Amino acid sequence: MNQKLSAAAKREQNWGYIMVAPTIIGLIVLNLWPFIQTLYTSFCEHLGFGHYRFIGLGNYATIFQSSEFWKATWNTILFCILTVPVGLFLSLLVAMLLNAKIKGKGAFRTIFFLPMVCAPAAVTMVWRWIFNGEYGILNQVFGTNINWITDSKFVMIACAIVAIWSNIGYDAVLLLSGLQNISKSYYEAADIDGAGKVTQFLHITLPMVSPTLFVVMIMRLMASIKVYDLIFMMVEETNPAVTSVQSLMYLFYRESFVAGSRGTGSAIVIWTVLLIGLITVVQFIGQKKWVNYDV
Repeated sequence: MNQKLSAAAKREQNWGYIMVAPTIIGLIVLNLWPFIQTLYTSFCEHLGFGHYRFIGLGNYATIFQSSEFWKATWNTILFCILTVPVGLFLSLLVAMLLNAKIKGKGAFRTIFFLPMVCAPAAVTMVWRWIFNGEYGILNQVFGTNINWITDSKFVMIACAIVAIWSNIGYDAVLLLSGLQNISKSYYEAADIDGAGKVTQFLHITLPMVSPTLFVVMIMRLMASIKVYDLIFMMVEETNPAVTSVQSLMYLFYRESFVAGSRGTGSAIVIWTVLLIGLITVVQFIGQKKWVNYDV
């Protein structure tokens, strides 16, 4: 009997391996192996036609001595500072409004989620028209004459606005799922005790939705650090303000595919991975102080 059970368990285990094999193979082929290649390339000089020469830490020495690299690092951090806190606040606000008892909630959810299904190129074209310094609707409405995209003082703000607008719907849907998991009994007990809406938000809503909020924050931080397509489509390479908004991934593109320095570009990617890892570790350490997993 034990042998039969053991054979059945073994067959079940083998089927488990078969089921997860496509995912594991995909991770190795599409994630792990490219990362290993990028890591190796970061220590090499690209000689062309797929040939590399090992030069040790030469590429890292090059980027660490480059003012453009440190400017791109600061631009990436600044982009996170401008987009993540504001984006999380607005997403939580939208999620709370969608969770309230209002008519047409389904329609509003669809409207807020629409930016996520729109093509990034189409979204960027619309926003470039809005921010146009000569005939843009933003300057027309407010009576200003600001070159939002070509002025180094405003180009980062313009890109941050587009990023926040594009991601509010997706983040709000995730936060909405967290809000809907909060038991109504907590609010009923708070009403009986005479707690106001602000008190209920601070002591019930925020602590109970904090696990979902933490996940959304990690996702948004990673996406902000890896930002490339938005900046690439908003700001042309000939734009005089490109250095004021150029991110690490944008610099990687220019080094690898414009300048042809694959080794330097790979070193920038590894630096970005280390930056993401450092911020993630700090977030996981800090979440112990504000994320509540108790039900």
